[in-house]
Amino acid sequence: MFWKPHEPISHADTIRLLNQPRPLAIEADDSGLPRRIGSGGGQQRVASIIDVWRIDGEWWRTTISRRYFLVALEDGVIRTVFQDLIGDGWYEQHASSWSTNAI
Repeated sequence: MFWKPHEPISHADTIRLLNQPRPLAIEADDSGLPRRIGSGGGQQRVASIIDVWRIDGEWWRTTISRRYFLVALEDGVIRTVFQDLIGDGWYEQHASSWSTNAI
């Protein structure tokens, strides 16, 4: 489908970004590891950190520096969260939430 300048754009034709990070309230320990995650008006304790990785750079876009954590919460849910090391905020990558109870 091609858009012609004289035609209005419908919502079906617009582009939307997928898997945008959403801000998250996280309590970290002195070394910067997440210990509690705010969720649904309450907090969940981080039972274990499964993996940690860092992403820096991307010179062709906006500069980023993030430290990611794949965490298991006390209720068995697995989530991917990251700390923005430039802006110092915490976020969740929503698409990776799943439960260890399903395994």
